Amino acid sequence: MRIIVYGVGAIGGTVAAALALSGQQVIGIARGAQLEAIRTDGLLLRSPDRTARAHFPCVSDPAEIDFRADDAILLTMKTQDTLAALERLRAAGVVEQPIFCVQNGVTNERLALRRFPEVHGVTVMMPATISAPGEVSAFSTPRHGIFDIGRYPGGSNRHDTALAEALEAANIAAFVTPDVMQSKYGKLLLNLRNILEAALGLDADLKHFGALLRAEAEAVFAAAGIPWRDIGASDPRREQLMRYQPIPGVDRSGGSTTQSLARGAGSVETDYLNGEIVLLGRLHWVPVPANAYFVELSARMVREKLKPGAISVSEAEAGLAAAGAHLGT
Repeated sequence: MRIIVYGVGAIGGTVAAALALSGQQVIGIARGAQLEAIRTDGLLLRSPDRTARAHFPCVSDPAEIDFRADDAILLTMKTQDTLAALERLRAAGVVEQPIFCVQNGVTNERLALRRFPEVHGVTVMMPATISAPGEVSAFSTPRHGIFDIGRYPGGSNRHDTALAEALEAANIAAFVTPDVMQSKYGKLLLNLRNILEAALGLDADLKHFGALLRAEAEAVFAAAGIPWRDIGASDPRREQLMRYQPIPGVDRSGGSTTQSLARGAGSVETDYLNGEIVLLGRLHWVPVPANAYFVELSARMVREKLKPGAISVSEAEAGLAAAGAHLGT
């Protein structure tokens, strides 16, 4: 099996470097300074236990790859970039190869299944960041992260087993599960907080805000009949396999939304995280004013090029009150 990692950012870079260092055949698809750095010097992977440089081919577009029947394609870009990536894969001649959505949210699999028959979901639990062009850092030990893997919309097959074995050899804990979307919906609940730390800052008291967003989400899950599995702090795998540990000299600037705003990426994935709750709420007539407020706030932050932490707690409270949300005490 050859593994194509489409989107060599924080998650994709950690996965690609770890796989390559384990001896797995990897091709990356990247852009900009990250692409040039990898082509020149490879990709440096920092972790609490080890620093190593991985070397693997990296291209700017799927059209530069001569795809094979034994390829597995990992999508590791943000959801707002998925549709364009899928079209580039189709234009490059991809048809039957398995597509793994190694991404947050629950939208990517549906987008992929419209175009490709062999689609798989992957729940990503991996605290990682791009330290600099050509460098990624993964902040957990003893494993770089934990992935749940399964076929979409349900079940599992040999492709899941093969990828799980490759990831295990690369120090990423991988669990094949036939109900992977339950795990992904559980991760969605955790990712609702991404916009909170991005907007209000890492030092703000986010507990009340987070509880409000989650309560709305659980209400729409119940209304829609969507089962989910708790993969948060109560998941014993986290303590056993993915304990957070700082890396000397490397600053982790928060989650993926915070990182996107900090580098001025021009888009964030809130439309597909909190926005998923807004969509479900509107489909099932469940009020979700808090999630709707933060979706609009994320759009404003991108539009006005605001940096992480630019919104005060008092401004957010006032905005929520105006939207009809009840923050409580």
